[in-house]
Amino acid sequence: MEEYFFVAVSNKENLELCLEWAMAGFPDTINGVWAYCDIKPGDFLTFLYGAKAYNLYRVIRKEAVKNPQVLPPPWKPIFFQTSGKVCHFPFRLELEPLRRLEEPLIRHEFSYIAENLLQRGGYWKTHFQADQTTLQQVSGMGEVWREEVRRREGISPDLFEPRFVRSRKKVEGAYPLREVIVQSVLRHHLLRREVLKKLLNLLGVEGVGELEVLGEKALSEGYVDIFIKESYPKGKKVMIAIEVKLGSAERSDIEQLERYVEELGEECKAGVLLAERVPKHVSPPERIHLIPYSFAIDLSSPHTFEELLKGVKLEL
Repeated sequence: MEEYFFVAVSNKENLELCLEWAMAGFPDTINGVWAYCDIKPGDFLTFLYGAKAYNLYRVIRKEAVKNPQVLPPPWKPIFFQTSGKVCHFPFRLELEPLRRLEEPLIRHEFSYIAENLLQRGGYWKTHFQADQTTLQQVSGMGEVWREEVRRREGISPDLFEPRFVRSRKKVEGAYPLREVIVQSVLRHHLLRREVLKKLLNLLGVEGVGELEVLGEKALSEGYVDIFIKESYPKGKKVMIAIEVKLGSAERSDIEQLERYVEELGEECKAGVLLAERVPKHVSPPERIHLIPYSFAIDLSSPHTFEELLKGVKLEL
């Protein structure tokens, strides 16, 4: 299933460049590489700036470039005052414009995204995943795109593939394996029909329609890392809240997940805690399930996102 993402832009100048070149760019940060790995070709995308949604696109291709400062679009780099670091935009998505629109997020059609933003208190994240209902509604807004967009010509970018490593020391050319990266790996793993089916069987969830496996869902008590729900519920909703832990699960993680399940209500059929190590002598509360995951690769060596995805395994 093609997914739908809103991409937050840091300033008006960069937004105009995104629109002119039909391209999204993510900074050289953990959040930036997370967004780049999370979004795949074929997905849909809308830009987010100043509490407004801009246009609807389909992702054509993605590339990570070694020389972002000399390649168009000429996005203004981000300067971090505390560290003095300057971040360019090496992670790029080339887009196909589908619809032209400029709509305020207060429209009820954007409620899924707006709720996430309000609960979080702003857009410190680079990307937000919307549901299929939002995609359907946005597909009827504005007008069909008919104009040409600028494309990069005559320049061959020097490409690389981001790699991740679990190490206390900085490894040249690799990003630290943070929890958000593992969260994205496990979300993509659950997008596989056979894996999701095994999970539903384990949880005793039956008779559901088409499901979508979404990224972070904000709640008043915090946010769940992965949120599974029916795409088109009829009469009743089915929801599953999933928390991801890099390392060992603690009792406090179980208690937090229980609060999320209670907030979502009786239609939340289960809360799942995915961790590398789960406590063996703890009886989880009703509707809470503890499931270990592992990687069949050496995480002390750098690996691509695809290698992590191929190597991950849930004990279902």
